[in-house]
Amino acid sequence: MRRFQRNDFDVLVVGAGFAGAILAERLAADAGQRVLVIDRRDHVGGNAYDYLDEHGVLVHRYGPHIFHTNAEKVVDYLSRFTEWRPYEHRVLARVDGRLVPIPINRTTVNALYGLNLQTDEEVAAFYEERAEPVEYVRTSEDAVVSKVGRDLYEKFFRDYTRKQWKRDPSELHALVASRIPTRTNTKDRYFTDEFQNMPAEGYTAMFERMLDHPNIEVRVSTDFFAVRDSLRYGHLVFTGPIDSYFDQCFGALPYRSLEFELRSEPTPDGGLVQPVGTVNEPGLDVEYTRTTEFRHLTGQRLPYSTLAVEYPRDEGDPYYPVPTEEARALLKRYEALAADEPDVTFVGRLARYQYLNMDQVTGQALATYEKLMSRWALAA
Repeated sequence: MRRFQRNDFDVLVVGAGFAGAILAERLAADAGQRVLVIDRRDHVGGNAYDYLDEHGVLVHRYGPHIFHTNAEKVVDYLSRFTEWRPYEHRVLARVDGRLVPIPINRTTVNALYGLNLQTDEEVAAFYEERAEPVEYVRTSEDAVVSKVGRDLYEKFFRDYTRKQWKRDPSELHALVASRIPTRTNTKDRYFTDEFQNMPAEGYTAMFERMLDHPNIEVRVSTDFFAVRDSLRYGHLVFTGPIDSYFDQCFGALPYRSLEFELRSEPTPDGGLVQPVGTVNEPGLDVEYTRTTEFRHLTGQRLPYSTLAVEYPRDEGDPYYPVPTEEARALLKRYEALAADEPDVTFVGRLARYQYLNMDQVTGQALATYEKLMSRWALAA
């Protein structure tokens, strides 16, 4: 990465994840801006960062990142920096002593209830018989029981949610559970998007290409709050936590974090340990929520396989905004402060306090760049 001789930049970008790297690339390559990108971590790529471990397995340090989208514009943009390999993610959940597909589908229902339902209509009728009427779907509990009833809710969602969020589903917004659909057919792909692929050489290689431009300088292991007063720049793109930017003056926005326990297992025949990429553990009998085998994602054939066991935590890097009414009210107060910062662009999941998939962050960053260019053009 190029290092400029003068400490003088048109734009300072804080954060080298999807939002920051895309804004930096567009500002440098399309708008001709001199851009400095800084990140407090010792690498680029944000939470999508991956690396080769001692066994040669491409591991995602911050948990599995599976790319999927229906947005052609997003695919076209990212394809400038990576080739792709096909991968369709599948997940099994350990329920009543057996592994069954999640999202719940016809196979799941037949296996758990000893049925032989053959059509979508039969499965839809099964759900309808068990669904509980809910006048206003407000919580995650409402979202599930109103579709499939109490028993499937308890088998798959209640305790898993308690582990993941440390809150009962009745305390969380309906959108949390609504992200996982319920199916009447036998399709077992976790995602239904048309484009389901992984970067052929990994996410880190993609980010390195994105940031490899003569107008971009990258400095990792650099804390914005430690250097902000020593840097000269015209505009700031901030992708970190919005409450941190304002010194948490109204209090901290709540997040759930994750801890990953990596384990390697010998696979002398080059095979795989798990039948699918991820196995969920909805029950309270185990502390963790899921185990992901990375070689399902990467397609590598090696004599070892590396798996990540995922533990929800209260403390650590911010992963999931907690979708409560209190958090929404607190966010609005920070958004009001952000609106009074004309020389700062807040973008990305932390700066917007949103749970976003990678394609959604990419789309948001590209749209933000276009809006920024329009605003600057009007001001010129």
